[in-house]
This record gives sequence, C-alpha cells and structure tokens, in this order.
Amino acid sequence: MKFNKLPYYLLLVFIACSAFIYNDNQKVNVVFIGDSITHGTVAKDQSPPVFTGHLLREKLGPNVQVSNQGVSGFTTVDFLPATKKMFPKVKAAANNFYADSTAQLVFSIMLGTNDSAIKGPNGSPVSPENYQANLKTIADSLLAAYPKAKIVFNYPLWYSDNTHNRSSYLKEGQQRVLSYHPQIHALVKQYKKSNPHHVFEGDRKSFKYFEKNYLTYLKPENGTQGTFYLHPNTQGEQVLAKLWSTAILKALKN
Repeated sequence: MKFNKLPYYLLLVFIACSAFIYNDNQKVNVVFIGDSITHGTVAKDQSPPVFTGHLLREKLGPNVQVSNQGVSGFTTVDFLPATKKMFPKVKAAANNFYADSTAQLVFSIMLGTNDSAIKGPNGSPVSPENYQANLKTIADSLLAAYPKAKIVFNYPLWYSDNTHNRSSYLKEGQQRVLSYHPQIHALVKQYKKSNPHHVFEGDRKSFKYFEKNYLTYLKPENGTQGTFYLHPNTQGEQVLAKLWSTAILKALKN
C-alpha cells in the first residue's frame, strides 16, 4: 500500500514543475535607455534591443515587447526629467506598456559613454559623483511613476583610447568611463536597502570582453586620431544582447 503512494507524489512533482515551466510564458515589456550603442548603428532592425527581445522571447515566450529609447550622443543629463529632452519620451513608451497590469515593466539602462567625453556631448565631462547622482535621479523618477517596475543598470562599454569623432574621448575619457563602474555598484547597493528587488546591476562583463575582442566585435571608424573603435558591429550587438538578456532574466527572478 505504501508503494502505491509513489505515483501520487510523482504527480504532485510533475504538476509543480509544469506550473513553473508554463509560468515562464509571461508578459515582459522592456524600455531601453541609452545612447548610440543602444540605438544601434547598423540597421533599425539590427540593434541590441531588437536582438535582446528575440533572446527574451526564446526564454519567456512570445509576450515580450521592447521599446528602443536610445539616442546617439546623449548623456545621463539628457535623460534627466528636468531637461525635458528624453524623459517625456521614455515615459510615453513606458505608459503604453504600463497600461497592461499583467506585464512586468523593465527599464534596461546603459549610459556613460558620452558622459565620459572630454568635450562635445551635453554636460560632458560628467564627474563620477554626478554620474551616480544623475542615474539616481532617473531611477527615482521612474520608480515614482512605475513603482512595480524593475531597473537594470548595465556598465558602459570599453572604447579605444584614440576615440575622437565630433566629440573628444581619448585616454582621459576611457579612464573616466571606468570610474563610472563602481558608481553603479554603489548605487545599486543603496537601492537594495531603500527599495529592494527593484534596481539591479546588469551586465558587467562587456567592458573587458570588448576590450579583448574589439577587432572582432567593434567597427573600425575614422577619426582625427586615426582609426578608433567605439560602436559594436552586428556580431557585437548580438553579443551585447546576450549579456543584456541574461541581466534582465536575472532581475526577473528577484
């Protein structure tokens, strides 16, 4: 008689596992905030957000929508609510998604490349302290409007130390962008105490990965200091999407 109980327990396990599997077919809406790297420089349908959406659908099912709010040349300053440049557009995109209360809203943010410039982009150069303060203002404003949302901060990418197009980056900028990384870490640590389960560290691997493999995954571009490497090519955008989707999936579990 005791043996006959085994199929019953197995059935319970199967039901539990099935429920877990099918819960993966969830609704997730992602708003991407960033600069030209987020916007994409290859083709409209070949950007990191588009590729990230494909990868998320493979894991979560078809109910994943993305909105690409990346703008070439933009900094954290341009996304501050007070500047009224991009924040209203971000909110418009998020409002469309937030209307569906059954979907999880996620903001995937990668800013810092243009903040780190010596001159050119709005507000540059942005100090590490102001960079963190700007990210906090953006995050606080988003969470005030969308309290159930999750925010993922991805670390800004590596670029070559001779990068100089319409804006000047060079070695000074490269070092500055590195100084932003601990600022993200510290900010997320603050949110773990003040607003847990809503703000997360995203991708941290891409800086070193692209530094090591820039000839394969970044596009050669002509600048005043010679050929520089800043923007991912199609393969690089797919690599970035893999890292971003992994970070988003991790945030969804917490």
